[in-house]
Parts: sequence; structure tokens; C-alpha cells
Amino acid sequence: MSLVEQVRKAGVVGAGGGGFPAHVKFGSRAEIVIGNGAECEPLLHKDAAVLEHHARDVVRGMELVMDAVGAREGVLGVKEKKKAAVAAAQAACEGSRVRVQLLGDYYPAGDEYDLVFAVTGNLIPPQGISLQVGAVVSNVETLAQVAAAAEGRAVTRKLVTIAGAVAQPSTFEVPLGITYRDLIEAAGGATCADPVLQIGGMMMGRTSESLDVPITKQDAGAIVLPREHKTIERKLRPKPAQARIGRSACDQCRYCTEFCPRFLLGYAVEPHQVMRGLGFTSQGASQWNPWASLCCSCGLCTLYACPEDLYPKEACDDAKVELKATGFKWEGPAPTKPHPFHDGRRVPIERLVSKLGIGAWDRPAPLRPLPQEPARLVLPLKQSAGVAVVPAVKAGQKVKAGELLGEPPAGALGALLHAPVAGRVESVGDAIVLVRG
Repeated sequence: MSLVEQVRKAGVVGAGGGGFPAHVKFGSRAEIVIGNGAECEPLLHKDAAVLEHHARDVVRGMELVMDAVGAREGVLGVKEKKKAAVAAAQAACEGSRVRVQLLGDYYPAGDEYDLVFAVTGNLIPPQGISLQVGAVVSNVETLAQVAAAAEGRAVTRKLVTIAGAVAQPSTFEVPLGITYRDLIEAAGGATCADPVLQIGGMMMGRTSESLDVPITKQDAGAIVLPREHKTIERKLRPKPAQARIGRSACDQCRYCTEFCPRFLLGYAVEPHQVMRGLGFTSQGASQWNPWASLCCSCGLCTLYACPEDLYPKEACDDAKVELKATGFKWEGPAPTKPHPFHDGRRVPIERLVSKLGIGAWDRPAPLRPLPQEPARLVLPLKQSAGVAVVPAVKAGQKVKAGELLGEPPAGALGALLHAPVAGRVESVGDAIVLVRG
């Protein structure tokens, strides 16, 4: 059986947040495989824990992918400041075809465009993918799961960090379907009265007022913050209010553009022009909105650069939705070189943490054993890019650990879903609820 088929049968997806089904990516040809261990979201430490405890699996997975895509080189990108992760990665690379490349402690070092440029010197075409410059990029946990898939083990567990306003910030290896409420309890409980979750990180994550959100294959963890925290208040502000404030207050200072990582790589992204479009008619908006089409939604413009606390990232997100509805396709020039100030304008994580007002919670979150395995798991049918799986089980059915629970329709993009534990299917809807035992 080919590696691509092994990975497909194991249900491996991008574990760094993207959730793209890995078997599709590994069916291509490439010159280099890049392991993404940069982990640039503040307070999250999942990828560092993967490398500290499973570095050999990561390197093994990289070599398997290298063979599958015909790559001549493997590079594992790790932030230099993650000393334990670097040491483990370097030890695992000894005698292998993979080398470690040390990265700076800036945001967003883990962005695929930025990482490919840092490792290869090549710029991915606008709205393109890394394969177009001969590279395959995968999160380090995904690569460890590839090694497991080659041994016939499906993805049923993953590592996640729970940080912020909890008694004991931790990284846990958990079964899919455990809830963030369970993890908060495992981390000693919340230390604020009305906690709100920032799932996936402060910058690119989603805000949830519910703690009962289940962990999926693509989750890296969550930051717990009090509802009254400034950044949470900003994120919970209704979209119409965000746009209204921007329409009335933006003074076109250009800071959002000048700090944009894609603009600094040479791409035609200018959030200040999108903000200008907020005050135009629909005809005028169509003139300016294309400046948002290459935005990566990293959030630096909104949460770091804007001196007036406006919402350029959200304006770009809305513009991209409008452009997609019209069938717009970028036809402008590809960048040939980064901005002259590219290196000097990188945002250090320490400075970003200060700006976000989360310095009090910037603590290590080491890997710890899960105090108690959950009795009930909630497994959403959609846990990857593409479509949801079609359930292969019914309510009341007994299943074994690792048994297939669902698969995407034939020919559709998606990833198989397997039972994390042996138990009974309690219900089947938008999620499969599994009761242990």
C-alpha cells in the first residue's frame, strides 16, 4: 500500500490549524519537504511539545513524505528560542536526510509563504500553493501522524495546549471529541469568573463564548481569557459596528499596510486601501477590494499595527467574501523580491504579547498527563478542509477503538473519521456522540 493510501485510510489532516487532507498533498511531486514547527501564535506550545516528545516520529514522517513526493531535501523549521524542541529535533535528525533550520521569534513565522521564503528563498505565486515552487509544507504533528499511519494507526488523538487564565497552563495528549471545558478542568480550572475561549490562538483563532466546543483534528489548543479583557471585547464586537467604526475613524495612516507580512514579502496587499473602501459606494468598493485578495488574515493589522484599534483584517475578510462571490481571480503581478524593510519590520512575539495585554499569562505549558479520560466524546462530522463525512455508524451501535465512524462521499475532498475509544454510539447528527465502554 502506498504512503498516500496509508495516510488517507488513517484520516491524517493538517494539524496546525489548516486541516487540509494530507493524502492529497502527498500525492504530488516536490523537491523539498518542510516541517513546520514554527508555532508563532503567542501562548500556544503544542508544536514544541510534539518535537520535545515525538521528534523521531516527526523526522520519520518527513522521510516517508520525501520518498513519496520524490524530494531531495527535508528541512525542519523550529524557533531558535525553543531550546528543548531544537535539541530534540537536532538529535532526531542525526543520521537522517533531514536538517533543522532555526527561525527567529517573530509573528507570523509559521505562515506558509513566510516559511517557504525563509527556507528556500522562493516566493509562492499570488493565491498559489507551495507545490508551485517545489515545496511540500506540513505541520510537525501531521508528520508524526504520517509515521503512525505507515504503521496502520489512525488519527484518534492529538496534542493541544490550554493556556491563559487557568491555574496550570498545560499541553495534553487527548482523544478527539473531548471538550475545552474538560481541558480547563484538567488544567486546574479557570482563574476568572466569566471565561471566553480564543480557540487556535489570539491572532488567527476563533472566539467562543461556549466552553463545550469539542477538540477536532486541526485544533492546536485555546487561550482562556476573562470576558472583560480588551482583546476579547474587541473580538466580540458585532461586525456592523466594526465596519461603522472603521468608516468613521480611519485616517489612512498606512500602519496596517506597512506591518502586513504579505506586503513586506512583496505581495499586493494594502489593508489601508480596503479600509478606505468602507466609505465608498458599491461601485467604489469594487475598485479597492482587490487589495484584500492576497491577505492571509494573520491579524497583525487589527491587533498590532492600527493605532486607533480599528478592524482592517475584518474589512479584508469581508472584501474577500465579496470578491469570491463575483468570481474574482487575482491577475496582478507576482512579487519578485521582498520589501527592503522586510526583516526590520518583523514583529517580535514579546512585543506582540505586550500589545495584546496577555503578558500575565505568558507561561510555559509543558506536556502533562490527562488526569482523567472523558466518558463522553463529541466528534463533529467535519474535521478537515472539504466536506463532512457521511456517518458509517448508527445510534446504539457498539464500536471498537480505531473503527471507522465516517468517510467523505466518493470523489469529495475530506478525511476519514475513526473512533478514539471503544464504546457505544449515543447519537448521530452533525456530530457523532460516543460514550466510552
